[in-house]
Amino acid sequence: MTHAVTYTDCFVILNGGNPRQTAAIAQEIQRGLREEHIRPLRCEGEREGQWILLDYLDVVVHIFTPEARDFYRLEVLWGDVPRLELADPAA
Repeated sequence: MTHAVTYTDCFVILNGGNPRQTAAIAQEIQRGLREEHIRPLRCEGEREGQWILLDYLDVVVHIFTPEARDFYRLEVLWGDVPRLELADPAA
């Protein structure tokens, strides 16, 4: 992201199956990082749960429902930025 924007180094884009699951993912990320004394600068969308954004300055976490991810298509918007795909550890 550093070649495209100045406000972050990395986007992490995740899917949850539904708003309840996206909220649970966001809570777990925040809990884990809070244990390391890292708190987000900003959190958005937790109430609706369709698209939750956790802004940790260097890393911005986006947690989508499948419908919201299809609608906003961040991968297309930022298509010229290098991507790193991570495998699902459960797979």
